[in-house]
Amino acid sequence: MPVVTSLEPQKHDRERLNVFVDGVFALGMSASVALAHGVRTGMEVTVDDLRSFEIDDEVERGHAAALNFLSYRPRSTREVRDYLRKRGVSDSQSDEIFARLERTGLMDDGQFARFWVENRQAFRPRGRFALKMELRRKGVADNVIEEALTDLGDEDVTAHDVGMKKARSFPLHDERAFVQRLVGFLQRRGFPYDVASSTARSIYREMTEET
Repeated sequence: MPVVTSLEPQKHDRERLNVFVDGVFALGMSASVALAHGVRTGMEVTVDDLRSFEIDDEVERGHAAALNFLSYRPRSTREVRDYLRKRGVSDSQSDEIFARLERTGLMDDGQFARFWVENRQAFRPRGRFALKMELRRKGVADNVIEEALTDLGDEDVTAHDVGMKKARSFPLHDERAFVQRLVGFLQRRGFPYDVASSTARSIYREMTEET
């Protein structure tokens, strides 16, 4: 039966090992996978053993890639699955990776949705509709979205704050043109027409009273 004759750290990644069987390179694998399988010099291995090592190593690399992807900001389940699929990770391997991420609390669409809403409202505020559409595009379920939007502030107040910042760059000589431009801007930010319209007119009155 074939025997593992050598385990050598890879030159460019000391956390990975080159495995030699009967003096010939067989595969590379992470040190953690080798440890989990008890791979050692003198160990007898079959072709099925080597394939099992290879599959587990692919999962380990996919998990490491997912962790790196998540290190920049929280992600939705769909975002991570799409990312892994583009890297050639199979659906069954992704399932195993997701199980590990969920056990450690790193994969949670509810947590992601709350982060997204809070981040948007802090740096680029928008209406409830826009937030809902953004989260849907990221694959978040409607019930999870609704829960994340539960504590969203008063939409009229948010629209006023957003609109006032934009309106300061608009000329005031034509009320109709001013209102139309501001309504269009607020609607693109996801505010419903009635909120956008009343907010635009209110802001116009405030700004003309200041002059």
